[in-house]
Amino acid sequence: MRLFGYVVADKSELRLKEFEMYKAVYCSLCKTLGRQYGILARFSLSYDFTFLSLLQLALHDGCNPTERRHCVYNPFKKCNFLKDGDDVLSFPAAVAATLLYHKFLDNAADEKGFKRLFYKIISKFYKKYYKKAALLYPDVDGVAEAYIKEQSALEKEGCTDLDRAADPTAKMLGRIFEMLCEDQQRPLYRLGYCIGKWVYLTDVMADIEDDCRENKYNPLLSEGNTKKFAGERLSGILNFCETEAAAAFELLTIYKYKNILGNIIYLGLDLSRKQILKEKQK
Repeated sequence: MRLFGYVVADKSELRLKEFEMYKAVYCSLCKTLGRQYGILARFSLSYDFTFLSLLQLALHDGCNPTERRHCVYNPFKKCNFLKDGDDVLSFPAAVAATLLYHKFLDNAADEKGFKRLFYKIISKFYKKYYKKAALLYPDVDGVAEAYIKEQSALEKEGCTDLDRAADPTAKMLGRIFEMLCEDQQRPLYRLGYCIGKWVYLTDVMADIEDDCRENKYNPLLSEGNTKKFAGERLSGILNFCETEAAAAFELLTIYKYKNILGNIIYLGLDLSRKQILKEKQK
C-alpha cells in the first residue's frame, strides 16, 4: 500500500501571504495529528494531506484566523497555526491516521524478518488511535478497507495494466474527496479520482529501483512493459490525469485559497512529475 506523495505547490509562484497560509495549514495539521492521534500519526504528515485540508477549508465560507505559536519540534521557532485547527482539520487528520494504520498492516504483510516484526508491533501500538479515527469517520475506514482488498488482489494477480493497477487508489481518493462537501460530490469525486490515479502512478515510478531490488510488486516491472513503452504510456496517463483534475477543479465552487489550490493542480503536479522523470532518466 502506498501513501500519498508529490502533491505539492510550486512555492516559487506563490505570493508571500499565500505561502504563509500554505505553511500554516501544514503546521496546524501536524499539531492536530499529534494531539488527536499521538506522535506516530505525524509520520503520515505530508503536503498531500495539506492539499486535502486546504480543499476542505476552501469549500466552505468563513475565515480561518491564524496565530503564532512555538513549533512542536523546534521550541525556539514560531510558526503560524489556525486558531481552530483541531476542529476544522478533524477530517483530514482522521484520513491520515486511518491510512497510516493500514500502511503499517500492509507493510507487516509484505516485509520479512525484522521489518515484519517491527510493523506488527507498531501497528498493535497504534491500533487504539486508528479505532478513534474509525469511530469518528467510519465511512473513511470502510473506503480504505475496500481499497486494500482490491489493491491486494491486483498485486497477487501480478497486474501490469497501469490503469487497472491505479484504479483502487483513484477510487479511494475519489470517495474521500466527495465526503468533503455534500453539495459538490460529483466534481469532487472526479478530482479525487484523477489525483489518486496520478499519485499511485507517480509513486510506482519513483519506487521502481527499490521495488526491483527488493523484488516487490510494481506494475512497471514486467516483461510486457519495456522501458520505452512504459515511459510513454505512463507520461500519457499522467498528463491526462493532470488535465482532467484541472477540469474538475474548475467545476467547484471555491470560497477561498483558490490561488493556492490552483497552483498545486496547474503547476505543482506538473513540476513533481517532471522532476521525478528527470531523476529516472539519469
